[in-house]
Amino acid sequence: MFSGIVEELGEVVVFDGERLEIKATEVVEDLEVSESINVSGACLTVIESLEGGFVVEVMPETVLRTNFNNLTTGGKVNLERSLRFGGRVGGHIVQGHVDGLAKIVSIDDDGNSIRIWLKPPESIMKYIVEKGFIGLDGISLTVVDVTDDSFSVAIIPYTREHTTLGERQPSDSVNIEVDITAKYLEKLAKPHADARSAKSPG
Repeated sequence: MFSGIVEELGEVVVFDGERLEIKATEVVEDLEVSESINVSGACLTVIESLEGGFVVEVMPETVLRTNFNNLTTGGKVNLERSLRFGGRVGGHIVQGHVDGLAKIVSIDDDGNSIRIWLKPPESIMKYIVEKGFIGLDGISLTVVDVTDDSFSVAIIPYTREHTTLGERQPSDSVNIEVDITAKYLEKLAKPHADARSAKSPG
């Protein structure tokens, strides 16, 4: 598990569609082979430790659900090591299981922050609520506004400078992970909703 608080911007050294080598300094201090690490929203397993970096293996399912197809040599990725019990959780519980891609519709100045509007897949939109949590490229953010098919988040200068969101432009796609609590609640409530529908007069 993760908290969505990015520790470092890593640099892509090489990605061949399966093997992803990343250059980093802070997260490698105590990162060991077999441990999990959040790479721009995706929970991946470290398979090799390098001097000043590490290697993770990426499955086809991960490539299919994420924006990893757009990774290029020299590109930046958000990095966060897994949580330790007893530590502070500054964001929210993030699994690193990407639900899909959200397309950036617009980026506008909003006082001392910027407002980013995004359009996710219709199947994901139902889990997004105003003032709820959302994970974008592995970053824990609060939803500001919600419409029928889009939502917005506000980004402070620090987040813009220390994450990949500072490089994003309209039409770019970001990895999105909805709050897992919403999924559990939906599953638990579904049998009761189905039962009530069945009892309703036709």
